[in-house]
Amino acid sequence: MKIEKIEIYVIGPEDLHYTWSHDIPPIFQSNTIIKVYTDEEIIGEAGVWNAAYFDYDRYTAESLKHLLPILIGRDPLDREKLLYELRPRVFPQPPGALAVIDNVLWDIEGKIKKKPIYKLLGEKRNKIQSYASTVMYESIDEYMKVIDEKKNDGFSAVKFHTWCIPSKDIELAKEARKNFPGLSFMLDVENNYDLESSIKVAKELEKLNFTWFEAPMADYEFDKYKELTNKVKIKIIPSGNWLVDLKLFDQAIKNNIWSATRTDMAMMGGISFTKKAITLSEEANLDCEIMSWGYTLPSVANLHLMLSTNRCTYYEQPLPYKTFEFGMNDVLRTKKDGFMYAPTKPGLGMEIDWEQMKTKVIYSFSCDNNKKIKINSI
Repeated sequence: MKIEKIEIYVIGPEDLHYTWSHDIPPIFQSNTIIKVYTDEEIIGEAGVWNAAYFDYDRYTAESLKHLLPILIGRDPLDREKLLYELRPRVFPQPPGALAVIDNVLWDIEGKIKKKPIYKLLGEKRNKIQSYASTVMYESIDEYMKVIDEKKNDGFSAVKFHTWCIPSKDIELAKEARKNFPGLSFMLDVENNYDLESSIKVAKELEKLNFTWFEAPMADYEFDKYKELTNKVKIKIIPSGNWLVDLKLFDQAIKNNIWSATRTDMAMMGGISFTKKAITLSEEANLDCEIMSWGYTLPSVANLHLMLSTNRCTYYEQPLPYKTFEFGMNDVLRTKKDGFMYAPTKPGLGMEIDWEQMKTKVIYSFSCDNNKKIKINSI
């Protein structure tokens, strides 16, 4: 089997733009999709999610221009050799570029073997409990309405993206616990706190029986995280967006920086490297809380990883649903029992509605047997 042609599409589908902190402008969330054609009529598809200010990201796509010619004429099943040849050499490259290639190779393998990817990775289960992951809302009342709505939808857990102002975040946490004593809650503050505020808020969240406290500081603040982790009992996890190298990830584990690890296939360079990160976490007896915020194709890649381990406790269901379901015939929706279930189709297991998807293309190019990049008109 050989790769004959590759197409890249950057999709910007949003009608409304949200944020996750009082000091972050409204976010433009792009969906960078790769479509790989083979000489045996098997087509692989995968995607990565990116977030940027003021306009949609194109840098992942631009980085792929330098990698796609290497794939033309090659066997997509020769994944490890291809990933080695595509590795960053002189300069770093966005991990999402390598991730979308790795994921599409897994998609092709799954389709050849007629198996979902989580079964290829080593199936541990076929469902995982979900939490609803909010955007930032203007008022506490809005949060309470969303919690109530999600509870009625079957969720038993909600994670808050908030103003990232300690006093306001604590006020929200107290109100949520008062009104919904039986639900599980998490707080994500997007690396906005200093150590003093992190300790103060963590202790308040402990009193309120929150499940975890996420991203109080930037992931690389190892000494500060270690001090925080040692001073509180609540589960402390990083954002998972900053450590994009397995060796650094391993060093953080060995130095007991967090209570659990957190990463994402797009940050770690794809399914292959993220599976290794999960294994490192398991060997250290740590949970690895995989992210799954984003559009369906990147989110399902992370779901497959979650289902290959028992050390990830929740699937992250991003809100609002329809934002992330654009252009898809298959979508990821938490069931009424509060669980996300495994895809049943082979590969990533999600079918794209290309007619709809192509209505929101903001940038596209292709590479075929001549190994030249051709920019497509929109």
